[in-house]
Amino acid sequence: MLFLVHTYDREGGLETRMANRETHVGWLKAAGTRIKAAGPWMNEAGEMAGSLLIVDMDDRAALDAWLATDPYALAGLFSKVEAAPYKWVINAPVEA
Repeated sequence: MLFLVHTYDREGGLETRMANRETHVGWLKAAGTRIKAAGPWMNEAGEMAGSLLIVDMDDRAALDAWLATDPYALAGLFSKVEAAPYKWVINAPVEA
């Protein structure tokens, strides 16, 4: 099942993001093909201010368990995390 995950960095969190970025990217890569799309979204100043993920998980419980291991979450980067089931309609990858 596909999920859209939208995270918001806490105010002043850019230093935390940068300090944990390599570990976070490794965590994403370790999920393999479960990651359909991932990347930071930018604020008006052009700085990374959160993340947008499209991931394939068995169910919401599996998604929540996986998100709890995110190095960014463990470092206290996020002020808010939103997640919802997602239906990819336009330009969906074949395996989605």
